[in-house]
Amino acid sequence: MWDYPRPPRLELMADPVTITLGGEVIASSTRAYRVLETSHPPTVYVPKEDFRDGAVIPAAGQSWCEFKGQARYVSLRGGSVVAERSGWYYPTPTPAYADLVDAIAVYPSAMDACTIAGETVQAQDGDFYGGWITSRVVGPFKGAPGTLGW
Repeated sequence: MWDYPRPPRLELMADPVTITLGGEVIASSTRAYRVLETSHPPTVYVPKEDFRDGAVIPAAGQSWCEFKGQARYVSLRGGSVVAERSGWYYPTPTPAYADLVDAIAVYPSAMDACTIAGETVQAQDGDFYGGWITSRVVGPFKGAPGTLGW
């Protein structure tokens, strides 16, 4: 991931993705995207249509990405569990990231499990980042204490 570009590159993923919360699979996709940026494990975006009905709940708050634009937050529901502000999306991303319209990125640390091609991902350290770490991604990664200034 140290050879990932800046500005970030957007790629359609070939591998299936699942997200589990509250003991239920709340999303399953073969149409997910990943964003690759220097010093970050990939951030995975799943089309909103690939989430179960009722799993995505609008939440307060927004943030700004210098590359993708204005993000809005969502909470996610699975079973009796609600993970507050555990995902985000870009309703009107910049032209270079237009494929991300309404695709939702999820903090893996807030879910029971997230998988890529059947492999359970490890969450990136830190509350700000939503990277998905698999055996195919080599660090070190931003997010741990002392890495903000990289």
